Amino acid sequence: MSVPDWVQDAIFYQIFPDRFANGNPDNDPHNVMKWGAQPTSWGFQGGDLNGIVQKFDYLLDLGINAIYLNPIFQATSNHRYNTADYYHIDPKLGTMEDFRQLIEVAHQNQVRIILDGVFNHCGRGFFAFNDILENQEYSPYRDWFHINHFPVEAYAWGGATDYVGWWGMKSLPKFNTGNPRTRQFLLDVGRYWIEQGTDGWRLDVPNEINDDSFWGEFREVVKRANPEAYLVGEIWTPDPRWVGEGHFDGLMNYPIMDAIGGFLGSQSLDAAQFGEKVSGLLSLYPIENTYAMYTALDSHDTERILSKMGNNLNKTRLAYLFQFAYPGAPAIYYGDEIGLVGGKDPDCRGAFLWEESRWNRELRNFIKTLVRLRKEHNALRRGDFITLEQPDHPSCFAFVRKATGDKVLIIMNASASELDLKINVEKMEWEDGTVISDLITPERHHRIANRSIEINLPAWEGVWLG
Repeated sequence: MSVPDWVQDAIFYQIFPDRFANGNPDNDPHNVMKWGAQPTSWGFQGGDLNGIVQKFDYLLDLGINAIYLNPIFQATSNHRYNTADYYHIDPKLGTMEDFRQLIEVAHQNQVRIILDGVFNHCGRGFFAFNDILENQEYSPYRDWFHINHFPVEAYAWGGATDYVGWWGMKSLPKFNTGNPRTRQFLLDVGRYWIEQGTDGWRLDVPNEINDDSFWGEFREVVKRANPEAYLVGEIWTPDPRWVGEGHFDGLMNYPIMDAIGGFLGSQSLDAAQFGEKVSGLLSLYPIENTYAMYTALDSHDTERILSKMGNNLNKTRLAYLFQFAYPGAPAIYYGDEIGLVGGKDPDCRGAFLWEESRWNRELRNFIKTLVRLRKEHNALRRGDFITLEQPDHPSCFAFVRKATGDKVLIIMNASASELDLKINVEKMEWEDGTVISDLITPERHHRIANRSIEINLPAWEGVWLG
């Protein structure tokens, strides 16, 4: 039941299925929006599983080796967090055969796929809740949910009062996981999709199922089906309770996302404060869980990274430079690599731009380079994280990733000014006179003198040296 070893080598790509690629227009709803239209909370743009299969060469060219899919089960919304049927692929996304084809193509190319598990709540169309609406207090499923009183009304304007809904929403009735039949249903779903070839689950709002025994049982059921399955919880705050044998292998590392935003975006953190935060987060968790964190710069629930950085490409590149050198599995949100922008939901869920003339090729090539280098350097995936004594400038942050036979020095200039820096590299154990290469720009070299390295960094730039 330990953390799967493959996660330390994973580079994730998150896909919001309706907006990545439309591979089969025949399964589009008749009122499908134009591809690339302004994203809304209600409209569908036609993305599907077949589209992911057709664009798999694009993903392989980028270099990713794991995919996190937002919900794909039958639902009435484009986000599908209001699941109606946990055992069926949404027809607007394709069929079970399309799902199996996606799994087959992924596994043939050594790419893992994890699904979004929404087990705290469901949609109003879910069979058990629908039965309550039809039969009210006589429903055999009345104990599957938290019913306050009868009759239950689920469609009139306003929040949920007759029953508990997620954040008070009528459209998202909350499961009663204390009911054995409800609990067993959800556990069976968790096992079923692992048996169909899925490589793990990303668990939605697991802290709202505040029941350690449920998550302990869920972990046991999933790991029995596949000991190498990865379980990652959507926990927004630092909390070691949620990792380990009774819970998850890793968490979505939103605190790191916030720290990067504070250091590079709002500049509310200087280098010392940033270093304290990122080092402190590493000390919170057991080492195997630390290296299994899902480390993203943004997601379907946040502003996109380029927008978060004020459309500053150099800041965005620097954010990726840190992300790919920090412990944990780095994750790219679909389209970020070509320069998609967008505010919070629903703006961050725009359609992928497949016209290459509209891509930011410089950013995509830069990310491809980081992906390649992370695969080549064991230190970046599995090495120790060591902060270096900071230079006098409050905007410079330097650290080392160090493994047996491999080490990489990372230096960041998080300021709007060009800096001449002198970094003590004694912890790197490089002898004076050693010539060190710039891994990202190999034609650049630096010589060690007096156990230090002198380097000029333009504004909002960084280096990997090794």
